[in-house]
Amino acid sequence: MKLSDNITCLKGVGEKSAALFHKLNIYTIDDLVHHYPRDYEEYEMPVDIRYAKKDCVQTLQVTIKRVEGVKRVRNLQILSAVAGDSENSIILTWFNMVFLRNKLKVGETIIVRGTPMTKNGRLTMEQPELFTEKEYEKKQGHLLPKYPLTKGLTNNLIIKIMRQVVDSKVLEREFLPLPLRQKMKLAEYNYAISTIHFPEKREDLIFARKRLVFDEFFLFILALRFLKESTEKTENVFRFTKEDNVQSLQRQLPFSLTNAQQKAWQDVKENMNSDYVMSRLIQGDVGSGKTIVAALALVYAAENGYQGAMMAPTEVLAKQHYEYFVELQEKYGLKIHPILLTGSMTAKQKRQAKERIEMGMADIIIGTHTLFQESVAYDNLALVVTDEQHRFGVRQREMLMEKGTCPHVLVMSATPIPRTLAIIIYGDLDISVIDELPSNRIPIKNCVVDTSYRDKAYSFITKEVQAGHQAYIICPMVEESENMEAENVIDYERMLKEKLPPEIQTECLHGKMKAGAKNDIMERFAANDIQVLVSTTVVEVGVNVPNATVMMVENAELFGLAQLHQLRGRVGRGAAQSYCIFVSGSDKKDTKKRLEILNQSNDGFFISSEDLKLRGPGDLFGFRQSGLLEFKIGDIFTDAAILQGAAEAAGMFSENKALLEEPEYAELKKKIDFYLERDLNSLNL
Repeated sequence: MKLSDNITCLKGVGEKSAALFHKLNIYTIDDLVHHYPRDYEEYEMPVDIRYAKKDCVQTLQVTIKRVEGVKRVRNLQILSAVAGDSENSIILTWFNMVFLRNKLKVGETIIVRGTPMTKNGRLTMEQPELFTEKEYEKKQGHLLPKYPLTKGLTNNLIIKIMRQVVDSKVLEREFLPLPLRQKMKLAEYNYAISTIHFPEKREDLIFARKRLVFDEFFLFILALRFLKESTEKTENVFRFTKEDNVQSLQRQLPFSLTNAQQKAWQDVKENMNSDYVMSRLIQGDVGSGKTIVAALALVYAAENGYQGAMMAPTEVLAKQHYEYFVELQEKYGLKIHPILLTGSMTAKQKRQAKERIEMGMADIIIGTHTLFQESVAYDNLALVVTDEQHRFGVRQREMLMEKGTCPHVLVMSATPIPRTLAIIIYGDLDISVIDELPSNRIPIKNCVVDTSYRDKAYSFITKEVQAGHQAYIICPMVEESENMEAENVIDYERMLKEKLPPEIQTECLHGKMKAGAKNDIMERFAANDIQVLVSTTVVEVGVNVPNATVMMVENAELFGLAQLHQLRGRVGRGAAQSYCIFVSGSDKKDTKKRLEILNQSNDGFFISSEDLKLRGPGDLFGFRQSGLLEFKIGDIFTDAAILQGAAEAAGMFSENKALLEEPEYAELKKKIDFYLERDLNSLNL
């Protein structure tokens, strides 16, 4: 067995199973071993009922006191038993699992694993796992991996075939030199791979994970630095001599640019007039006014006879940007010719748009990733503006260069991360920070509440909708899961339709929906045909609805603070007062302390800095930050210390490339070359 072998060489993987693995981008053994667990089931020591913690998974040792008869409710067969000890009792309930009745014998001690909760004043546990004492002894102390899945693929199958691979000792050559591993206290690579899948104990897992996170960060940073070296000296062939349109726009705007916006615009203008091509990031909090800086740059390019392209993460936002430029053109008499190009346009509309772009009849081109397909030819592209979600990888840069002379690149990011991390993560870009909000922004009012507040929240949302406004409700999951107790979009939307007045139009939105369906819902919400949108975090970027005044986040404890702040940024965009309700399903002190930071501050840079302090090595899993780079296992907040160590190590080689030509670094050089060829292309940079 070799790492390059197809997964069909594994026992238990036929054509049908292979097709399911392909949905997870797993084609080879190498792909499989890098399909890391998203969490682990930890079989801890059972406890008595009196020590049971509610609303989180617990393992209890109980004695069966009474087995109830099977009840039938609609299509459900409900099996119940009362268990306990001399002082406490708990009701155990299973749905459509009548066969378990044979395992429940009065007077026998059993082990149950599930989530205790209070129901009608009684302690209950629904659908718990059931073990004899001997069965549980075999599992106790072990960590069972739980993998990202797709419909039709079971966790048990992945465990089974992963065990085949690990047991066969398929090895990859160690590529980090021993002195570097010793300095950074890193595990050997093959040990880390086998341990991340089947750790003996938590300490081993943390040690293995640190190595794999380091690898991701180290190779990424090193590749970025090499990439920057190859692009930062690209000659700027564009000449900008006119700025009447830009100055006219600034004079006529109904607001003055903040000092931070002015500084960012000057940075951009200086880059566009320098000897070398611009690669700049504008990092600013939600609502700080990054778009107007990008607009000035695009108008500047158009005024000087060039084309500028602006790529948005969704079609809805692309249309909104396009309408914004049309408004600038009509309202302020700007001599610009904006055009829209998106995937959902008809073949005729696309053909006409492409013709106008190629002939130079359009100078500000707005769209989605469609802008850089092979069939789109530009007349004289000088500037590309992208959202953080669409940072350019190596392939995209090559595609741009093939379309003509290398254009300036301007990236906008609404994710305020501490500058120390930003310099590392965005190592290929110069950074401008917009760290103040326009004076006309009304601060959002926040509250952190528990689940008992829900009915009040629904009443408040109803009043806001009746006043003509709209609301978002965010759930962490798409549908119900056996692995996690958390609100899900599908069930929540059904429930909400019963709670809210019938005239309030409620819909749900999530990432598993087809692109057309998502687009339709976002457009209807933007048009106020939908008043309450129940969604996962897919709304974090991609739509601007100034009429939305309420953001309610369920299970807020499961998200990072920076992500919650991003979600809050969906409201507060209009003239009306906006509100954010963070609903926590946890009563832990640490959780309350974290969420209170959001309650106290609307400053994203302060929040991300506090998030960095509070999240630590113990916070290995849970909901990852989004809106940033999609690493397989690393998280720049949780793993900030590893990120900084990786940056330090990468510096040794980027500052002295000759090191990589020495024999002891031959494997590292191969790995870097492979990464530049394959992995860097797949990341959104």
